[in-house]
Amino acid sequence: MIVSIILIVISFCLDGILTNFLPYEVGNLSLFTPLTTLVCLLVLYNLFHDNHKDRQYLIMSVIVGFLYDLFYTNLLFFNCLLFLLLAYLNIIFYKQFGDGYIKILVNVLVMIILYELLTAICIISLNLVPMSIERILYKIGHSLIFNLIYAEVLYIILKLIPKKYRKVRLN
Repeated sequence: MIVSIILIVISFCLDGILTNFLPYEVGNLSLFTPLTTLVCLLVLYNLFHDNHKDRQYLIMSVIVGFLYDLFYTNLLFFNCLLFLLLAYLNIIFYKQFGDGYIKILVNVLVMIILYELLTAICIISLNLVPMSIERILYKIGHSLIFNLIYAEVLYIILKLIPKKYRKVRLN
């Protein structure tokens, strides 16, 4: 459990640090749009699946989503519910296709696209920012580059950690 908490905290801080250094305005998106917290949450399911702790994984995704809302967005409980939905879909995806390097990257790819689409639908429906299809596609394309690399690095780190440290125990 300590490994998952450490990786979540690092990813959470990395989101804040990278958004300070990369341009992120309506008309000026960077080539790298970080969603490291979400990517870490998706890749970490590997630890929870090995120990049959789906419920703890869903609880952790709600808590991380709530903290993400508090620190990075103005839509309270939006990312909380969105992270829960994506975590649930991640569980289904993982149970259908299993574990593997390419499967994890495809899973992260699909979940990032879903996250960006659902966020754009919320922005459009609440009329928060003018949004077009071109902007949505631009944001999806640019968020995939960095986040797939980050997912790959996290997956390799998790595979290098000895099994005795990868156990998830909540007493």
